[in-house]
Amino acid sequence: AAVLAERGVKTRRLTVSHAFHSPLMDPMLDEFRTVLASVAFAAPAVPVVSNLTGEVASAEELCSPEYWVRHVREAVRFADGISTLQEQGVTRFVELGPDGVLSAMGADCVEDGVFVPVLRKDRDEAESAVTGVAQAYGHGVSVDWAAYFAGTGIGAGARRVDLPTYAFQHQHYWLKSRAGSANVASAGLSPAVHPLVGAAVSVAGGDEVLLTGRLSVQSHPWLAGHAVGGTVILPGTAFVELAVRAGDQVGCGRL
Repeated sequence: AAVLAERGVKTRRLTVSHAFHSPLMDPMLDEFRTVLASVAFAAPAVPVVSNLTGEVASAEELCSPEYWVRHVREAVRFADGISTLQEQGVTRFVELGPDGVLSAMGADCVEDGVFVPVLRKDRDEAESAVTGVAQAYGHGVSVDWAAYFAGTGIGAGARRVDLPTYAFQHQHYWLKSRAGSANVASAGLSPAVHPLVGAAVSVAGGDEVLLTGRLSVQSHPWLAGHAVGGTVILPGTAFVELAVRAGDQVGCGRL
């Protein structure tokens, strides 16, 4: 403990009745072996990585009383077990225990593993369990949500819904139209009947006339042929044509 304290490692005394996995267990091994001889064992339904060997245990090992006698006495090969699981492609670990101690230890054994404890000390059990399930789901673990909502009182009404759009996922509601294709008369304008001008309107309170239009390579593809240094520029002749059209609108025949 003194050496650990010098290295800055946090330690605490365990509140247990026996010093498991140590020589202090030797006096009870024979009696423990006798009790195990009366126990009926069955082969596991899922693969089990042994803390005794650090490898996948066989059914013969797990059904043997002697295996469990050794388990009480010998060291825990936790790091070896985690490495074995990692070698078999396991990247997500769920801790079914009273706290997250093993998850913290496991994170020190592998760099790219995800460790999810379902219970945490001094936290609400139901909330911790659901948080663990959600965390596992966020890392790709399949969750039976129908079973989760069953019997909760809202299961009958629970259904999948689309998530709301994010702020950067813009959804526009304006009608898409090209210049000159809309009914400008409904907006109080007069059609200009010209390929470069969309509409004309007399300005209120004076004799001025305003001509409007939209020019782009989408509405006028030929503009792309007049580029300088990679930038599309409206030709000077187009400016002349706009001025001539404006003169025609107000009866001015000179440029």
